[in-house]
Amino acid sequence: MPLNMLLPRLGGALRARVHPAAVSRGLPPMARASTPLAAALLNARWSSTDAHAADIERLGNLRNIGISAHIDSGKTTVTERILYYTGRIKDIHEVRGKDNVGATMDWMELEREKGITIQSAATYAQWGDTNLNIIDTPGHVDFTIEVERALRVLDGAVLVLCSVGGVQSQTITVDRQMRRYNVPRISFINKMDRAGANPKRIIDQIRNKLKIPAAALQVPIGTEDAFEGVVDILANRAIYNRGARGEDIVYGEVPEHLVESVSAAREELVTILAEVDDEIAELFIEDKVPTVDQLHAAVRRATIARKFSPVLMGSAIKDKGIQSLLNAVIRYLPTPTEVKNTMLDINNNEAELTVVPHSD
Repeated sequence: MPLNMLLPRLGGALRARVHPAAVSRGLPPMARASTPLAAALLNARWSSTDAHAADIERLGNLRNIGISAHIDSGKTTVTERILYYTGRIKDIHEVRGKDNVGATMDWMELEREKGITIQSAATYAQWGDTNLNIIDTPGHVDFTIEVERALRVLDGAVLVLCSVGGVQSQTITVDRQMRRYNVPRISFINKMDRAGANPKRIIDQIRNKLKIPAAALQVPIGTEDAFEGVVDILANRAIYNRGARGEDIVYGEVPEHLVESVSAAREELVTILAEVDDEIAELFIEDKVPTVDQLHAAVRRATIARKFSPVLMGSAIKDKGIQSLLNAVIRYLPTPTEVKNTMLDINNNEAELTVVPHSD
């Protein structure tokens, strides 16, 4: 679905059918209230400070996310797997696949012919009890304006990086756009099956080139042709994708040769979180070991505050790691109620007002 068809449906706007983030992130005043009736409805809604409990609960089970990356990092392939595992599509089709069908989100003929995303495309899915509004954005520099207009209305994003190429030119551009519109992000290191895959180097690039604290939540079980799955360092268990298309999740013990690596990765995660989260910092100073729940909560707080980016890894083309990414999106990225949105009151010298995403 083209982006401009879905934008009014994002978020919790019930009366005005305008996503509040779109208002706060640069839409022209005429898009906010084109008629006296619309203005009255919008003013009544935006002046509300109360909320229905049912509406808050509904928004708690909603995520508005985008998939962004440098070209050829595999973001459309990631989106295709998300749609498959959430049941939105019955079959997986590849970008420039041999069946000549093309990926679902590449809806333009030219996109399927060239094998690149040209225009942002939006869709929706459901993972568990959570509804997902997803925008797949272009990675080519010539279409960066599409990323810009998408990020205006997003509450969170997944930044996809190639396990070999890492942080590239358009990655840096996307990072700047995410900062401009205050969009929290999860980093996903894709193509772990590629020759030369090096997730540690990519994490260092995120820290040094993008200037954001980052730490892995997973340790890969093998790399390149030997990539089998990942170890969740918080749950301390191995995760494998089985089945014809990786739809079956199998949990197991941490491989013996990775026990020390997992322990070191967990210590590194705690150390970095201690620098960006007060609760973990207090535990760190007191030499106490944080619980799994405390670490999950700290990752979420720091991610939403845009002080930290959790890093996951997998291989979309090999159907590995996508379900864990979906779980992380729900666990760590914000709901519409956790994002601050503002608008300009054109009837009051464009005074800034706070927008609430719920009905009164």
